[in-house]
Amino acid sequence: MALLASDLEALIRAALPNAKITVEGDDGVHFAAEVIDESFRGLNRVQQQRLVYAALKGRMDGPDGAIHALALTTKAPD
Repeated sequence: MALLASDLEALIRAALPNAKITVEGDDGVHFAAEVIDESFRGLNRVQQQRLVYAALKGRMDGPDGAIHALALTTKAPD
């Protein structure tokens, strides 16, 4: 089942309500996202990205996942 970029943004926003989130992708399975959130401060990139992947609630898991690819950039605000 394909997702819209707005669907992906909503999933991330539910877990990180104060984040600045930009999601691009128009084919329903390949996306690029930038997530900037204060909760990332002091975390390394892997820890930051794990928080975002957890927000996707398994939609990238296995060959039947709704999201095939996600180019993800995370950081704390400047």
